[in-house]
Amino acid sequence: MKIKETHIVPKLSETIRLQEYAATIFASLTTRSAIKKAIKKELILVDRKIGQTGDWVLEGQKIKLLQAEIQQKSFNLKLEVLFEDDYIAVINKPAGYPTSGNYFKTIQNALAFNLKPSEAIDRLDVPQSAHRLDNPTSGILLCAKTNKALIELNRQFQEKEIQKTYTAIVEGDFPDIKQIFEDKIEEKQAKTSVKLLKKLSYKNSNLSLVAATPITGRTHQIRIHLAKNGFPILGEKQYGFPKISTSKGLFLASTAVVFQHPIHSEIQEFEIKFPKKFYRFIEKL
Repeated sequence: MKIKETHIVPKLSETIRLQEYAATIFASLTTRSAIKKAIKKELILVDRKIGQTGDWVLEGQKIKLLQAEIQQKSFNLKLEVLFEDDYIAVINKPAGYPTSGNYFKTIQNALAFNLKPSEAIDRLDVPQSAHRLDNPTSGILLCAKTNKALIELNRQFQEKEIQKTYTAIVEGDFPDIKQIFEDKIEEKQAKTSVKLLKKLSYKNSNLSLVAATPITGRTHQIRIHLAKNGFPILGEKQYGFPKISTSKGLFLASTAVVFQHPIHSEIQEFEIKFPKKFYRFIEKL
């Protein structure tokens, strides 16, 4: 196996075991749980011997972290890459594919096919998505290429520091004034802000083009909130069941995102156009 990182133990002020010490010396492994897994997989050597969690660390020892052999499935699906550097990537996810999961045809398995390998010392073995988009939902997806970037993006999502905007075509005459929906989802607090972009009509039915911003991040939150409040999304087959049928799938897309770069700290803003099916459908109105 290739050596990923090497560390020589300096003079220590106190006695410490390998599991605790190793979590402080490797850029690519920063938690005790990650170190424990690496030790279990025999990826940490201490003076050329396989390290054990309870080993005492001594001054002058050479501790090496080995590169794990990854048998990553490669799904050769061409993706639109909106932005990429050594740490993150922003892609335009097509509808019809799950972000990840126990399947072959996932966006997760397609990332390595589309992204350049990172040169950062804490690079992930394979790029990872930092959040999820439903299978039928298309649009902007943030991905991490390094351990630090993944941890920081996860923190930003948990602290609600990342602002995402979705665009949808819904049934009904949506009000001109911005609406705040707060229906609980699985007994948990949930909040979505929705505003009207354009009123539409189709065969004597009122439709609306809306922009939705999730304040919280519950599963299927936007779909549930719109359906519960009388505005099911066109193509919805799980919530609300719109009266107008379409074979074009769910008319929901993540079209804008604002976040802080996890390494450089600059504010990043990305925005994409509606999916083509939106335009094709609107042209028929």
